[in-house]
Amino acid sequence: MRTQSLYQPHFSQSSMPAEQAVIPAQAGNENGLISELVYNERQPAVAQLLVPLLQQLGRQSRWLLWLTPQQKLSKTWLQQASLPVDKVVQLNQINPLATVDAMEKALLTGNYSVVLGWLPELTQEDRLRLSRAAELGNAYGFIMRPQRDIVAADRHCSTLKIHSSLYH
Repeated sequence: MRTQSLYQPHFSQSSMPAEQAVIPAQAGNENGLISELVYNERQPAVAQLLVPLLQQLGRQSRWLLWLTPQQKLSKTWLQQASLPVDKVVQLNQINPLATVDAMEKALLTGNYSVVLGWLPELTQEDRLRLSRAAELGNAYGFIMRPQRDIVAADRHCSTLKIHSSLYH
């Protein structure tokens, strides 16, 4: 029996509203999800929450994928954060627009427990594509968005923040 979930985790008004996200899920079989993390480079609050999750997912047999079009991931930081350096894959120097397609394909493969992507502004269709891919691949996808990309009108909303220098 297929059920529909109306819950779509998001942390800013720039994310798709929960009531617009109708994602089919088969009870007990699919655990994938997509979430958007809006961060401020000067405050490490989300990193303190995200790193333990990444450590736990790193214990799986699957890989951790970082899609960072313009930054290089620090091996030293990975080691200091106790993340499995031998299970981390990074794609950088790719076209930011191609990053959405790369994230969707990676999520669909089922080879990755988590895919973190620094993506351009997404359409509702892109968000639904990524949500479906995460469910089918039983993977977590995190859309990383620097606070500077958020429209000034959205600044009053409550957001989670991540210190990006930890990752780049």
